[in-house]
Amino acid sequence: MTNIAFEKQYIFEEGQPFRSSHASTIAALPNGEALAAWFAGAHEKASDVAIWMSRRSADGVWSAPYKAADEEGIAHWNPVLFAQGDRVTLFYKVGHEITDWFTRAMRSEDGGRTWTPPSELVPGDVGGRGPVRNKPIALPDGTILAPASIERHDPDAPGKQIWEAFVDRSEDGGATWMRSALVPMDLSTYVGADHWFARGLIQPTLWRSDDRRVHMLLRSTEGRIFRSDSDDAGRTWSMAYPTPLPNNNSGIDLASTESGALALVFNPIAGYATDSPRTPLVVRFSTDYGETWGDEFVLENEPGEYSYPAIVAEGDTLYLTYTWKRDRIAFWKLTLSE
Repeated sequence: MTNIAFEKQYIFEEGQPFRSSHASTIAALPNGEALAAWFAGAHEKASDVAIWMSRRSADGVWSAPYKAADEEGIAHWNPVLFAQGDRVTLFYKVGHEITDWFTRAMRSEDGGRTWTPPSELVPGDVGGRGPVRNKPIALPDGTILAPASIERHDPDAPGKQIWEAFVDRSEDGGATWMRSALVPMDLSTYVGADHWFARGLIQPTLWRSDDRRVHMLLRSTEGRIFRSDSDDAGRTWSMAYPTPLPNNNSGIDLASTESGALALVFNPIAGYATDSPRTPLVVRFSTDYGETWGDEFVLENEPGEYSYPAIVAEGDTLYLTYTWKRDRIAFWKLTLSE
């Protein structure tokens, strides 16, 4: 197994001005610092939920949490940080319900110390454009691919939803965005609606194996992680297919290291989030572009909820954050070596 040196912290432990924290995101900066963001308030969907942020210094000290985005009286969701050197974008959702939320974006040119005012990512968007939970990736030609999905009402099943995934593409540095085709799925074979309120695929995470060949893993309602592949730089996608990786309809994320390994962080539990816990939480590694997954590093295995992980790679160092019992945000730094 790859040797792993590790460090674990909590971004905050007590005295925070909010009751519940969830859906974190992490970005590594060139000067050795890191940024984390999450949404927090009374509870998910509450009107006081805002986007909060903290900065980790190069010597490993997190700042006190500070509010990064807040539109009074409406819930905020799912921040996503995307760093390209000192240029950082913060994406997040705003809305009372997921089916009609929209995407805001704030931009920084100085490593997240100052930000532009928030603006609509796509004017007139309803339902969510841009990254829905996981970070974008950049292709060698500069194209940005943002893993996206929507949740819509199922016309054939009142009170239930269909989940669909796609990629938003930007060829001008994030100024404008074009939707890819939806990821094809054989929805007639999905049974999620029989067990939960939805069926389908959401919240993809992306990586590439060459200049134009791009891949995604997806959260599903089917008790396991699904996959889809693109041969045209994310414009169109293959029929989504199940992987052997179990997952109880909970968040996943993936990063590609400098040495070529993929690191996937997820809850390796079959079933559904309503009847199986979001524990343990692990990192599993692949050295063949996701065809097989071998070595595993356990982050959490005690009772509780450890969910919605985020992961980025800086060389062969991994930075991770995740929800820790809805109470706080946990952080790990994993340094890989042979």
